[in-house]
Amino acid sequence: MYLYPENIRKDVESALREDIADGDITARLIPQNTKLQMQLISREQATLCGRDWFDQAFLQLDDAVSIHWHASDGDCIEPDQPLCRLQGKARALLSAERTALNFLQTLSGTATITRHYQNLIAHTRCKILDTRKTIPGLRLAQKYAVHCGGGMNHRIGLFDAFLLKENHLAACGSMAEAVRQARNIRPEALVEVEVENLDQLAEAIDCQVDRVLLDNFTLPELQQAVDINSGSIQLEASGNITTRNLAGVAETGVDFISIGALTKHLQATDYSLRFIE
Repeated sequence: MYLYPENIRKDVESALREDIADGDITARLIPQNTKLQMQLISREQATLCGRDWFDQAFLQLDDAVSIHWHASDGDCIEPDQPLCRLQGKARALLSAERTALNFLQTLSGTATITRHYQNLIAHTRCKILDTRKTIPGLRLAQKYAVHCGGGMNHRIGLFDAFLLKENHLAACGSMAEAVRQARNIRPEALVEVEVENLDQLAEAIDCQVDRVLLDNFTLPELQQAVDINSGSIQLEASGNITTRNLAGVAETGVDFISIGALTKHLQATDYSLRFIE
């Protein structure tokens, strides 16, 4: 997944404005030309993600800051592992510190939980997908983090793929009519239909959609769905999926499992940024 530098710049600019507003009054206690060095250390095992946001937070306050990384986004990191070293103006380093860490710990949290889920089904061909259940304003950043953790991105938003749910189908009159209109509006876009039973699955197959979302199917129902489909279209399982039943769902033969928890139930990664001599 490619992220435009402008998106990252705007993310960080907004976060710094929120934190600093018209000035960091605590940083003013330090002489303006004082320079310091800092080192970033991981406090736990995780998947690193968010380097560009971290860097941008410091660069926006001191474009001469020096940042040297020892790890890359997507790397598995260990407790107490030194990750990068910074050198620059003390005021800028202190003012940007919290914003930089907020991005790094949040995106690393997303990447880490994604890798955990993907590792649980590594013995299958199934892939983990994210959802639109993201932190407002950080959609692209979190989807990038999912990619770094070994997962795949579902649609970015409401503009790049169709996901036809019950209310869409009712408003259009039928599944066939909804699919027909979708093909006319954006012929190149993926068309996915959410179904709640095997009869609706058969209807979706007849409509020649690209993918079917099997909503809250039991394991036996998922297996039946895979058998009925016979590989004709992509199948995505979703709903009430946890680490306890994830492998079983993947083993039914579905192509994808979408999990909102990747981006909404994440646990921030613990990092420490300390001054060094």
